[in-house]
Amino acid sequence: MKEFPFPQLLHSFFHEWLIQQRNVSHHTVLSYRDTWRLFLRFVAAQKKKSVAKLGRNDLTAVEILEFLNDIEQVRKSSIGTRNCRLSALHSFFRFIADREPLAAAQCAAVLSIPNKKAPTREIRDLDEEEISAILSQPNRSKIEGQRDHALLAVLYNTGARIQEALDLTPQAVRWQSPFNVRLFGKGRKERICPLWRETVELLKALLKRNPRGKDEPIFTNRYGHPLQASGVRFKLKQYAAGAAAKAPSLLSKRVCPHRFRHATAVSLVAAGVDVTVIRSWLGHESLDTTNIYARADVEAKRKALEKVDGPTRSSKPPRWKREVQLLEWLNSL
Repeated sequence: MKEFPFPQLLHSFFHEWLIQQRNVSHHTVLSYRDTWRLFLRFVAAQKKKSVAKLGRNDLTAVEILEFLNDIEQVRKSSIGTRNCRLSALHSFFRFIADREPLAAAQCAAVLSIPNKKAPTREIRDLDEEEISAILSQPNRSKIEGQRDHALLAVLYNTGARIQEALDLTPQAVRWQSPFNVRLFGKGRKERICPLWRETVELLKALLKRNPRGKDEPIFTNRYGHPLQASGVRFKLKQYAAGAAAKAPSLLSKRVCPHRFRHATAVSLVAAGVDVTVIRSWLGHESLDTTNIYARADVEAKRKALEKVDGPTRSSKPPRWKREVQLLEWLNSL
């Protein structure tokens, strides 16, 4: 039985399987491409070969586990990033499992590598004071600052993912009341989000200063090329550092574009918006994701506690305060 060379398999995976048959988004292709770039370079260094000389037999489960460990320990990436890289590799080995019977054992070993469970942390949201402090940082007298201010306003208004916002074009915006915007998210799903009049005015002012075609991205760099997410993250860190003078709580928070998405979700929950509406607003695949935000914030919990009916409270102090010795109280539990 003829065995296909590895470069041909990889080419077929990207061009025939991902693009032609599955029609995945361009962002998914780029993510998978970046994973394979990193992985092939890592294996080539380990095997002391050039990437061009690597074959399928060089890409075993052992190499993948070492690669995943390198991602976490050396590159200092998160567990989420590690799992994302593994997903791209899993997809390829599922693809060749159906085409290369002789690779069945190799594919089974790779596919048995599990995703790593990440610790679940409490989401530390940006509150309105912190958002306002950050939004006040861009120098709007300059076009770069005007662009950044408008972009951050769109992120907070819509809860868009950073790439969804960066892909925004003039034709996706409804410029008359009721104002809204069409966003294209994961899995090529389209959703419509309402816009505040203030956000629309910011976008109009930006386009007046930096005109764009109806199908061209609104947010561009100084050379007129589409703005990249990495550049937004870099600028946002600078703005957050400057905003800490007004909102010191920012010093203890990791501020990134996705935090604006969290802030939007929590604001919607606090406003009493139904969780299914929030799911549609944010473009979540599952309600389980949306339910992360469906919890009362600290202020809501405080107000709920104050509403507890007085007569239902005991007039006596808590039992642990009435005990003479703390250990006696503990022993009585």
